[in-house]
Amino acid sequence: MLEKFQPAKADPILGLGKLYQADPRDGKIDLGVGVYKDASGNTPIVRAVKQAEVMLHASQTSKTYVALAGSELFRDEMRKLVLGDAVAVERVATLQTPGGTGAIRQVFETMKKLNPDGTIWISDPSWPSHMAMATHMGFKTRGYPYFDAATKMVDTAAMMQSFEDLQAGDLLLLHGCCHNPTGANLDMETWRAITDLVIEKGVVPFVDIAYQGFGDGLDEDAAPLRYMASKVPEMCIAASCSKNFGLYRDRVGVAMMIAKDAQTAEIAQGNLAILNRLNYSFAPDHGAAVVGLILSTPELRADWLDELTEMRHTMLKTRTDLADALRQQCNSDDFDFIAHHRGMFSRLGLSPQQVDALRDEHAMYVVGDSRINIAGLSGGRHQPFAAAVAQVIGLS
Repeated sequence: MLEKFQPAKADPILGLGKLYQADPRDGKIDLGVGVYKDASGNTPIVRAVKQAEVMLHASQTSKTYVALAGSELFRDEMRKLVLGDAVAVERVATLQTPGGTGAIRQVFETMKKLNPDGTIWISDPSWPSHMAMATHMGFKTRGYPYFDAATKMVDTAAMMQSFEDLQAGDLLLLHGCCHNPTGANLDMETWRAITDLVIEKGVVPFVDIAYQGFGDGLDEDAAPLRYMASKVPEMCIAASCSKNFGLYRDRVGVAMMIAKDAQTAEIAQGNLAILNRLNYSFAPDHGAAVVGLILSTPELRADWLDELTEMRHTMLKTRTDLADALRQQCNSDDFDFIAHHRGMFSRLGLSPQQVDALRDEHAMYVVGDSRINIAGLSGGRHQPFAAAVAQVIGLS
């Protein structure tokens, strides 16, 4: 039977990482995989995570199962972190998952059970796994206009026009903050307009918030999501702890479903737990236990917030430094948008040939659509990168 397999297509981002590892040149820069990097180019373990792991090692007396839905402490603390007091707690069902990706999958699984004929709407562009998972599961999908390649900002008019075709029961997937791959975010006025529209049309909004705290702050990044949650009767959320806690390999995420009332939420909670049983049984506990301990321990939480603020400010400064360096190198303001974007990523608008030239001639590894990981340019690495960009676009 296995002979029916066809050779799998290599993941473009992971494949880029392999090329980078094999490159013997000094001064090479990896701007592909979305992990935070400090001034030295390393992805450190968050201080509070290290402390929490020591505390868990000393206090845990068993590795037995926790619960199908996951740690109650973790789920409750994540609900508060993401939603604040926007929604009554009894209206929210929560599910611990293997990473934010697992949370997305479980939301899709829920739709498969409740409305398999509905359409999943995904921004164009979006994180590739959004569309890949939806199509793999057999859903009808539709990409909606999002990014204006000319202005490097959200094409709000085209997006809202496309939303006129939304149908009751459709799932509208939105990035909560720090849009991946563009870095261009919806403004609050647009969030309000989308909220009104989904209520009017009976659409279920699904917010993927993978970068809370990486944009303008924990509460600031969650404000649009919280506004929508306070208004709509139903809503789905996928949240990740990979970036803001640095728990990439530990796979820590949570799915949340807001129901119209407490009784519906209670029924949803039981069904979500069964989804975990059917797909992978119990979600991994270690990373979730770490997050639960950090968020519920004042000293650990304060230290985590301090380090998260440091990471965010590093990326914001790198954005400004890169925009300034590109303006100087290119004698143009074409890249000023970088300073206005938020999160880890921005899309530069380079051609595939220019991206190839960055890699082949300058050892600068950029994803094919010219998306760069801003965090990879801290510690002064923005300067040689800006010079390389100027060369490949013929302006040096």
